[in-house]
Amino acid sequence: MMAEITLKFDARNPIAKKTIEYVLSLGLFKKVSGLDQALDDEKKGKVKKYKNSSELFKEVLR
Repeated sequence: MMAEITLKFDARNPIAKKTIEYVLSLGLFKKVSGLDQALDDEKKGKVKKYKNSSELFKEVLR
């Protein structure tokens, strides 16, 4: 099982960006995109589907 690390940094900071690029270049870590996370959530059954917006609001406003 893989552990997960979340990093928060100033994406405009060139030193921070280079550091992240270096760490990822080592090949020990994998950068997971938002799309990858969404697809993983769907596989795990964490995504709900509704026929239309009325059905969604009915469920949410219960």
